[in-house]
Amino acid sequence: MTPRVAIVGCGLIGQKRAKALAGARLTVCTDIDPRRAEALAASSSGAVATSDWRAAVDRPDVDIVIVATMNDSLAAISRAAASAGKHVLVEKPAGRTVGEIDGVIAAAAATGRHVRVGFNHRYHPALQKARELMDAGALGDLMFVRGRYGHGGRVGYEREWRANPALSGGGELIDQGVHLIDLARWFLGEFPAVTGFAHTYFWQMPVDDNAFLLLRTAREQTAFLHVSCTEWKNLFSFEIYGRDAKLQIDGLGGSYGLERLAFYKMLPEMGPPDTTIWEFPRGDQSWALEFAEFLEDIRLDRTPAAGLADARAALAVVEEVHRQSGYRFGDPADAAR
Repeated sequence: MTPRVAIVGCGLIGQKRAKALAGARLTVCTDIDPRRAEALAASSSGAVATSDWRAAVDRPDVDIVIVATMNDSLAAISRAAASAGKHVLVEKPAGRTVGEIDGVIAAAAATGRHVRVGFNHRYHPALQKARELMDAGALGDLMFVRGRYGHGGRVGYEREWRANPALSGGGELIDQGVHLIDLARWFLGEFPAVTGFAHTYFWQMPVDDNAFLLLRTAREQTAFLHVSCTEWKNLFSFEIYGRDAKLQIDGLGGSYGLERLAFYKMLPEMGPPDTTIWEFPRGDQSWALEFAEFLEDIRLDRTPAAGLADARAALAVVEEVHRQSGYRFGDPADAAR
């Protein structure tokens, strides 16, 4: 039977998800703005619109719920959907705190439902190719990664929901930062040692606009990461260093520039490396690839990767850096600094 999908949150990301269902069928769209739900439902034959997300996740003609809301609602809706016996794809960061994610983990465990977290950057072609090369042993033993990710905001950015800690759970670190943390974990593994600093340099808002992280594995492999919403020219750069070679990914398409992977192979005599470059100009297929894999997760009854454990690990890093920096976003009674 064709899987049937409800989308909760019909903004930009919900619309992207609706276009990338990999053969599943959109059944119901829900949003706090009924016009957005109606517009998205109208784009898919047979879909209906509602402003009541609880009714949507309880519908018997829904198998999978996609949660694409603001951060303050992600965990509550995911928990309710899993408790209703639905599989869930929830956008990153999956919650504002580790505690919120723990509630979703418990609900999914109780019903045996699968929950995937929308770390779609893993499915960009340059990163997929990089993982393929790493898994084939082309880099040798990994030593460290270096990542930078940023955008420049826009007029009024400090008044948007991401600048409100009660809605977002933090600033740039919980926004783009969790993508870099997740990618670093994907290549290097767990980070028991976390050092970092988050700060508000430019935007007049109570959340961070820059964060700097130094993360270490038990083997002293290191991730050196910087995320920023004062990056006036949008930037994505992720470098993976092995004893035998280096990989460098630049761009994500669109305003981040052409997606490109460079493979620098060290020669026995060292000096300038052999260089191979791949370019990926055909646009972002990561959303469809990610959802297709989720459908396979469900069919094979396997734990999704990335899943709730990955989101929890990323948020644990975020919370520790916030703690070291003097932010207290996890406490509802003290949402500001």
